[in-house]
Amino acid sequence: MRNFFVVITLRLPYHGRAYYYMAYDENSIKTLDWREHIRMRPGMYIGKLGDGTSPDDGVYVLLKEVIDNSIDEFVMGFGKKITIDVTPDGLCEVRDFGRGIPLGKLLDCAAKINTGAKYDSDAFKKSVGLNGVGIKAVNALSDFFEIQAYRDGETRSYQFRRGEEVPKARRKGGTDEPNGTRTAFHADQEIFPANTQFRPEYIEKMCRYYSYLNKGLVLHFNGRRYVSKNGLLDLLTEAMSEEPLYPIIHMEGHDIEVAFTHGSQYGEEHYSFVNGQHTTQGGTHQAAFREAIVKTLRDFFKKNYEAADIRSSLVAAISIKVKEPVFESQTKTKLGSNTISPEGETIRTFVGNFIARELDNYLHKNPETAKALEIKIKDAERDRKELSGIQKLARENARKAKIHNKNLRDCRVHYNSRHARAGETTLFITEGLSASGSITTARDAETQAVFSLRGKPLNSFGMSRKVVYENEEFNFLQHALNIENGLEDLRYDKVVIATDADDDGMHIRILLMTFFIQFFPELIREGHLFILQTPLFRVRNKQQTIYCYSDSEREAAIALLGKNPEITRFKGLGEISPDEFKAFIGEGMRLDRVRLEDSHKVKELLAFYMGKNTRERQEYILENLRVELDPVMD
Repeated sequence: MRNFFVVITLRLPYHGRAYYYMAYDENSIKTLDWREHIRMRPGMYIGKLGDGTSPDDGVYVLLKEVIDNSIDEFVMGFGKKITIDVTPDGLCEVRDFGRGIPLGKLLDCAAKINTGAKYDSDAFKKSVGLNGVGIKAVNALSDFFEIQAYRDGETRSYQFRRGEEVPKARRKGGTDEPNGTRTAFHADQEIFPANTQFRPEYIEKMCRYYSYLNKGLVLHFNGRRYVSKNGLLDLLTEAMSEEPLYPIIHMEGHDIEVAFTHGSQYGEEHYSFVNGQHTTQGGTHQAAFREAIVKTLRDFFKKNYEAADIRSSLVAAISIKVKEPVFESQTKTKLGSNTISPEGETIRTFVGNFIARELDNYLHKNPETAKALEIKIKDAERDRKELSGIQKLARENARKAKIHNKNLRDCRVHYNSRHARAGETTLFITEGLSASGSITTARDAETQAVFSLRGKPLNSFGMSRKVVYENEEFNFLQHALNIENGLEDLRYDKVVIATDADDDGMHIRILLMTFFIQFFPELIREGHLFILQTPLFRVRNKQQTIYCYSDSEREAAIALLGKNPEITRFKGLGEISPDEFKAFIGEGMRLDRVRLEDSHKVKELLAFYMGKNTRERQEYILENLRVELDPVMD
């Protein structure tokens, strides 16, 4: 298949009459081969590039595309072991012990777009990758790529550089190695940032999830072994930071597995998978599960409990297998399929029938669990009703604040609208009027809003949900975001904490993160909370100005500009002029996404740093205190 793009030309007015324009003829139409297209538009295939500091960066997608092929072999009943090795310089090697790619088609599978066995539904019925693109994307985006198949005593291998084969590196012959496929690659630094590195903890999590979803499969990552006997039950057992309120309910059926329980946290926590793919943004299967559990429990208890009360503090995992799944992007983070079988059975019906049958049977056989579950629902109902009076007063105050509140400088477009720029909407949370003044002046009033804090917010760790309504500032922030009843009507796509790079600023940042982790963790899980990076230094001479975000960037700028440049250390956001600020919150804005990767570890850290163990924390700080002199001020 050939990939086409059109160069669009613009007609530019000149003095109101004549026009200068680029020629639009046969020479304007370009045809790209598959390598050029992948390299020119890598985001279409692997999402954002990144430097490896985020688990959804492109380098992990490359590794996953390779591992997924090996997982598919295991799912088909071939090969119970996969080895994964990643060196410090980023060379990845994956070896499975499946059937091995047929030797005569090995070259095509590595370098011929839309080629693979997964178009044949009899060979790969419930596969993740169905488009014959994944491994080719890895090939095109690597400065070194090698694929080798071992099959019935014969082996063959090919090497590539940026998708182009290196003919002299071809190898074939006999082998004593067991059947299977070996793939090695190194991400191309012409595409990825020069400082790109794999973080072992992200690959370890990837391996754990593979083991949960493929019971009996043994994965070895850099010598460490991962295997699961109980599937999603093991996932929830590891993921929960505390004892569940009742034993985890674990149910398995044909092409579906579900595990869930309730904890004591606010909101819901879901782990959803399709054909072994972690659908971090959910999709039709997760929505079907949330709907089915409400309906089934209402029917079982014969009471019309509120859906919010049933799902409050729910921790759940669901995995389904779908023939030819449809995802909403090549990176496969959200399921878009509506049907699960050629006969037209919907995913909603499939999941709903399974939950209704299996959960009803489970609760009848386990009356103690059923009792504990209903107590939890009633507790959530009681808490909601106790809050209703406070909520009513808080809403009235928030309604008045829409007219009088000086905390919020709103924008015209919102995330919960159908506006074309809804995805650009951002709320900056700042400390004090001086910091908010620069951002307010520099912002794009169409899509960027500013919420100004008045001093340090309350430490909300360990407090109940009542504090969100009783604390005026938290209540106004909740209403500005419009997240009281969930994220369905969230008003801003990005919620950005913008504080000074000093001790007070860091403290405020931690207090805000504690607030969101405590009461609105779903805002973080769904990727809406960020930290704004602003420059620490301005280095300039008469010809050039460079803004630096670290000491190393400052040193590089000094070396570039030569002798005695002017160096300014920004202590607070208010010191940066509005004209300068435009560059820091526009297209070049640097944001660090806040993540909840291992929620149990996060809660342990919060308990230590934000809890009431003041003496223990003080001793730790004194023992680990380090003093660094500011070289600019020194």
